[in-house]
Amino acid sequence: MRFCLIDRITELVPGESITAIKNLTMAEEYLADHFPRFPIMPGVLMLQAMTEAASWLVRVTDDFAYSLVLLSAANNIKYGQFVEPGQTMTVQAEIMNHQPGGETKLKVQGQVDGRLTARGRIVLTSSNLADTNPIHRPADEGNLTFLRKIYSLIDRVDAAS
Repeated sequence: MRFCLIDRITELVPGESITAIKNLTMAEEYLADHFPRFPIMPGVLMLQAMTEAASWLVRVTDDFAYSLVLLSAANNIKYGQFVEPGQTMTVQAEIMNHQPGGETKLKVQGQVDGRLTARGRIVLTSSNLADTNPIHRPADEGNLTFLRKIYSLIDRVDAAS
């Protein structure tokens, strides 16, 4: 994972749902090119934010057992209002069907001030590189260490208690 669009996880129920936020600021590099006179978050990055939140839900549900959680399908993605700098997009994902080490089907949506920015259904696939070749086990372990560290920075569910 190279993107890190999710700023904070505000609610997470393993095996069920997650709520996270993305604060859009003018510091986002892509805004300089994406309509310079009317900067908005590109739809593909709204989908990325929803995918990232859903991926954290799957990782926590599986107790970080898989180093890869990848988007394998995005269906019926609909976009609503724009997300502009200075706004906070609330991202939610809900598990519809989960197969550990396989596919997870989720409903996802993003909102700004209660108005829909994007919604749809996605499928995430979980695996480890070592599943195809045991020589990749150190890469899996390194990736999982990195992911746990990122998670510790964005998970604010326990910090708020």
